[in-house]
Amino acid sequence: MWDKIWEFMSSVPLWEVVLILVAKVIEVAISTLRIIFIGKGLRKPGTFLALIEILLWVFIASRVITGMQETPLKGIYYSIGFALGVYLGSILEGRLAVGKVFIQAVIMKDEANTVINALRESGHGVTSIDAHGKYKDREVLMIFANRKNKNEIIKLISENDDDALVVANEVSYLRGGFVSPWRKLAK
Repeated sequence: MWDKIWEFMSSVPLWEVVLILVAKVIEVAISTLRIIFIGKGLRKPGTFLALIEILLWVFIASRVITGMQETPLKGIYYSIGFALGVYLGSILEGRLAVGKVFIQAVIMKDEANTVINALRESGHGVTSIDAHGKYKDREVLMIFANRKNKNEIIKLISENDDDALVVANEVSYLRGGFVSPWRKLAK
């Protein structure tokens, strides 16, 4: 019985297993990034990734389909590569953090100048609006920034006012205003 299991598991040469897995992971990671880039309006990089993705897919799929009846294990390795590629693609997208965010912070009026100055000193544009909360006067800060800088901005706000209410949303369209030219990414 163990002989049959070993024969099944070793029916595909190790180099071919590695080729299928690695190539499929790369292909699906590229596919994930392509979809995100196209969704964010980055057509040129998305188109370039599509070319690489389809080239990899054609060669990988043909390698797996050829001899599939004799070595069905190729299909399993192909599937594992697909799942790992989705995971890797999502990690890469998180690190690239393409796009813009709109961050709003509702802070106490007393801490407003400290927070605004800290944000501006770090190179971020801030618009402030007077606001009135249930019990006290507040200030609403509005910051448009690259998504890559979102955590840095939220950290700066929290360090200067740990009671701040902070909301961050992705932006699909942004024209005008101030986003530091030193902080531009891809768009």
